[in-house]
Parts: sequence; C-alpha cells; structure tokens
Amino acid sequence: MLTPQDIELLKEPQIAIVATNSVGKAPQQTPVWVDTDGEHVIFNTSKGRIKHRNIMGDPLVSVCVVDSKNPYRWVSVRGRAEFVEEGADEHIDFLAKKYLGQDTYPMREPGEVRVMVKVKPTSRIGS
Repeated sequence: MLTPQDIELLKEPQIAIVATNSVGKAPQQTPVWVDTDGEHVIFNTSKGRIKHRNIMGDPLVSVCVVDSKNPYRWVSVRGRAEFVEEGADEHIDFLAKKYLGQDTYPMREPGEVRVMVKVKPTSRIGS
C-alpha cells in the first residue's frame, strides 16, 4: 500500500507524528523518528512509555509524515501496530545515525527495553 514516493519520504530523516488512543479513547500524539521496510511504517519506543501502553490497549494507530522542506509532500497512514523486540536495540542505533549522525542512541536509559513498532497500513492518503 505504500507508494514508492511514500517509501522515499519515510527513508529520509523526517519527523513523524504518531497518534495512539489512550485507555479513555482520548487521542495522544507524539513526534517520533520513523523508518520503513517498504511494507510497514516503523518507529521505536521503550516498553512502558505512553505510546507503548496505549498500543497495548488499542493497536490502531495513525502516522503522519510531512516533508520539513515541502509541506505539500506528505503521507498519512492508518493501521494496526505490532511490537517486535528482536533487533530493536540495533534499530534505535540505526535511527540515531539517520537523525543525529551518531553511531549509538545517546538517550538510552539504564534497563530500558526497546521495541520496534511496525505499522501495517490499512489506509493511506498523501501527496
């Protein structure tokens, strides 16, 4: 469902806004670093953070990316999120390189457990 243009945008160091639903069904939005494998929109978080807790309760999410240099170039997807622990530490280091130019994620907290969040789009809109 992702177009080649979507994949190109997601591979760039653009900030995404992820919307999740809290337990009370109130929307919660968070800026995140984003990536793709060509099929899923992927971001990374730690177990226990609000995004993680919200997705545990309701896996339906929305992810919107707007090109920081051209606001008319954008994509928004809705889909079901799933957590993947295997490779999540390497993934956050990959994102740190992509966004910060650093080999390792500098904001890692002692004892945190990282998870990749893979969102399989069920719908998309965009430019």
